[in-house]
Amino acid sequence: MFTGIIEEIGKITTIHKGKQSSKLTIQGNIIFDDLKLGDSVAVNGVCLTATAFQNKRFTADVMSETLDRSDLGQLKIGSEVNLERAMSANGRFGGHMVSGHIDGTGTIVSMRKEDNAVWIKVSATEKILRYIVEKGSITIDGISLTVAKLDENSLSVSVIPHTGNETTLLSKRAGDIVNLENDIMGKYIERFLTSDGQNKKSKSNITMDLLTKNGF
Repeated sequence: MFTGIIEEIGKITTIHKGKQSSKLTIQGNIIFDDLKLGDSVAVNGVCLTATAFQNKRFTADVMSETLDRSDLGQLKIGSEVNLERAMSANGRFGGHMVSGHIDGTGTIVSMRKEDNAVWIKVSATEKILRYIVEKGSITIDGISLTVAKLDENSLSVSVIPHTGNETTLLSKRAGDIVNLENDIMGKYIERFLTSDGQNKKSKSNITMDLLTKNGF
C-alpha cells in the first residue's frame, strides 16, 4: 500500500524486453535507505517488486498485464520515473490510499500556468471517469492529487510548486500518456451495491435516493 507522496525521481538504466514482459533496472537514492529484496516500490504509480539491487539500482519484472494497463512499456533508458516505497506502519498518511494497481492510462490535453500553480487537464475513458468525483482523489503517475474539475471526457488537477519540483509531472507535455489509479473506495462501493457476494449482479435496497436523503 502506498500514499501517493513521491519520495524521489529515479532513472531507468536498463530495459530487457521479452516477448510479453520486461525487466527494468531503476536507479535511485533515498529509497535504498531500507530497501530489501521482495519489497514493493511504486514506479510511476505501478507497484513493482524489487527482485535484485546493488549500487543504488534495483531490478523489477513487469508482466504483460501491467504493460497493457500502464505506460511502463513506453519507457526508455534515461527516462525519469516517480518512486515511492510501500508505506511503513509508523508513517504519516500524507496522500490517500493508493494500491499501485493501475486502472488505465490517460492523455494530457493541456497544461496551463496560473500564478504559482499549473493546471493539468487529462482525458480518460468513461470506465475510469465513472469513479472520479470533484474534490476527490486521483493518482497520476503515482502522485496523489485532488480532482479540481471534472467533465464527461476529462479531469483537471492543479499542481503546486512543491509537487512539480519533486515529481516528473511538469516535464510532461500535451499528448503524453500518464498512469491513472482511481480511489479504490468507489470501486468497493459499486461492488457492494451491485453484487450478491458471489460474483452475480443483484438489486440492492441501497439507492442513490436513499443515500442522498441520509446525507451521503
